[in-house]
Amino acid sequence: MYLIRGIQNIDLYKERHPETELIATIGNFDGLHLGHQHIINNMQKDALKNGWKKLVIFTEPHAKEFFAESLGTDEKKPPRILPWSEKVKRMKELGIEFAFFLNFNNQLRNMTPEVFLSKVLSNLSIKKLVIGDDFRFGANREGDFAFLQDWGVKNKIEVEKTETFSIKNQRVSSTRIRECLLANDFNEAKELLGRPYTFSGKVVFGKQLGSQLGVPTANLWLPKNKLPIAGVYIVKVLFEGKEFGGIANMGTRPTVDGQTPVLEVHILEFSQRIYGKKITVEFCKKVRDEKKFDGLEALKEQIFKDISTAKEYFS
Repeated sequence: MYLIRGIQNIDLYKERHPETELIATIGNFDGLHLGHQHIINNMQKDALKNGWKKLVIFTEPHAKEFFAESLGTDEKKPPRILPWSEKVKRMKELGIEFAFFLNFNNQLRNMTPEVFLSKVLSNLSIKKLVIGDDFRFGANREGDFAFLQDWGVKNKIEVEKTETFSIKNQRVSSTRIRECLLANDFNEAKELLGRPYTFSGKVVFGKQLGSQLGVPTANLWLPKNKLPIAGVYIVKVLFEGKEFGGIANMGTRPTVDGQTPVLEVHILEFSQRIYGKKITVEFCKKVRDEKKFDGLEALKEQIFKDISTAKEYFS
């Protein structure tokens, strides 16, 4: 998949792919859930019929994240289902040939719909544009479907609005999935995503505290994006094609005065050294919130209780 990194790289893309005709869509695509997959599947049908390639345009950070940061209210940031690197990975898996990463900053925030169309959409060989039924763009969200349709007619570009994709008579949306994850309803989140909720990363060196306590952990650094889960979870760990049970702590480790959020995973009945290797962690059930204990012995006692809970779950 070819990734266009910002408006400044459109010309480079055009030099490398001068003859490519595109069917495009635009949005946040957080989670790449079944609603998003419905749009992409429909794009694929048109792409095969007309010899087009598929382009997904998305912003980073999300607009609400940007506004929370600019106002100094980080606690109001909406949780992110997927960090952007995972989002790009999912796009590749769904057969997207081109992705366009737009940096959401003050320049983009203040860009009028007219300027956005001239600088971005009109600068690509788009033959058809597909948008969600709630999509708006440009300064003050002034651009809407009617505005895009008018632009499309003038430029001989078909603009199509997708209908709401629903499950159990409810709209499938990133907001709904975040609510499921915050409520620890991993079964419904899985149904809406079309896959289990997971987090992937390379195992990094930590403080070796787990090994000192007799419970070695595989540590994954977390992205700066706020995630919708925190606490201690029963998990499944996928490593080199094999699945293992585990118990994981997602948080800052307050007992040892941790500052940086990290995902610590104790893999049951596992003794391999896997530093630098990639693992995928699937969240199954929340056990408890993270808390500060009165010393390492109290923490160790609780960890072994959590491990027993995980073993019972998998038995």
